[in-house]
Amino acid sequence: MAGTRRKPSSSGKYQGFFIDHQGKKKYFTGSTKRVETLRIARKLEDDHRQIRLGYREPRQTHFKHRDRSFLDTVSEYLDWGKHQGGRGGRPWSEHHESRKRRHLSLWAETLDLKVLGDIDNILPRVEATLRELADRDKSGKTLVNIAEAIQSFCNWCVIRSYLSENPLAKLSKIDTTPKDKYRALTIDEIRRLLEVAPEHLKLLYIIAMTTGLRAGELRSLARKHLDANNNGLWLEAGWTKSRKATFQPLPKQLVERLACFCGSGIVPALYQRYFRKFTCPNDALLYVPSRPARTLDKDLITAGIPKYTEEGKIAFHALRTSFVTLAFEAGANHKEAQQLARHSTPELTANIYGRTRNERLIEVTDRVTDMVLFGEVGVNMVHKTEQDVTAANDKSLQTKAVTPQYGEWRRGDSNPRPVTFQGGRLHV
Repeated sequence: MAGTRRKPSSSGKYQGFFIDHQGKKKYFTGSTKRVETLRIARKLEDDHRQIRLGYREPRQTHFKHRDRSFLDTVSEYLDWGKHQGGRGGRPWSEHHESRKRRHLSLWAETLDLKVLGDIDNILPRVEATLRELADRDKSGKTLVNIAEAIQSFCNWCVIRSYLSENPLAKLSKIDTTPKDKYRALTIDEIRRLLEVAPEHLKLLYIIAMTTGLRAGELRSLARKHLDANNNGLWLEAGWTKSRKATFQPLPKQLVERLACFCGSGIVPALYQRYFRKFTCPNDALLYVPSRPARTLDKDLITAGIPKYTEEGKIAFHALRTSFVTLAFEAGANHKEAQQLARHSTPELTANIYGRTRNERLIEVTDRVTDMVLFGEVGVNMVHKTEQDVTAANDKSLQTKAVTPQYGEWRRGDSNPRPVTFQGGRLHV
């Protein structure tokens, strides 16, 4: 029911109220006359009643923005992102902002977007463009990034009433399954790679495989991030992918080696020689090439390491895969590996980055076989007493005969042959 307050406000004007078409009570500031304010409130309530009954269309605030320049709106969106568009109100990284700008320019050119009104009903054209890009062998992850740029821009426009709704809200999901997965370097391949790599790249590869840091994160490291007292690296939230500040431990000898390398003056000289367009941080800790994957490919060829195998491919990001795999093989549990890899979930660490090796699987199978056939278990099992462990060790040095049970003869033999265990091998 429309009405007004009994007394005017400090400005001398009366405040009125009415029920809108959604059933919500709305307040407004009227005139200095209560009767006139009441008449306005009743008129507004009648208008909203007609909207609720379907006699009139609701007022659309976005109509006045239909002729707003698309590129000007994109500039406003990018400026917002550079200041508070990231997680927790933090700014976008330079790489993220550059990618957004590039992708939105692509959409403006491809779809011929001049004003915001051109965004209406663009879903079919966006899907056709994504199919065309897929035919050019663009990966699913790349297509997701390109589509996300225009989707998030439309969402931002809806929040600010520049658009009535997001025309891409029903855009179908894109398969992001990688065509080629990364594989982990073996210990022998790591040794061969470090033997042929130049000194500055050798240190880069070592830090990448002992910390799991990405190329952009390695490039952002400066001398101030090196902590010689606690033996590790302090990672800033502004340039890490997780946008969280954290500490990455390192062996003491690597910390000393990094400090010596950084103080030698080699890093700025390398950037000046090979990467002049990039402004490296003051006292940069490492030299990271502009295209580290291409540089790694050359060293792989020199070391005789195949880039592609049945297990996957080797690229610079595969050094992070190697780090996670080696962490598991070194005995880290899921929570420890997740913490070291700076992942949000242990599933991401184990299922996406963790790899198995055939030789490790064979070794585990051999241990399980010993447990099944001879009842031998590892000495680290807590339910075994010292006497049990001692007895098991003494027994393992003797020849053991297994009672003929459960398929202990060769298939097809007419004469049963007992299986024996001697000298660490099975004998039939």
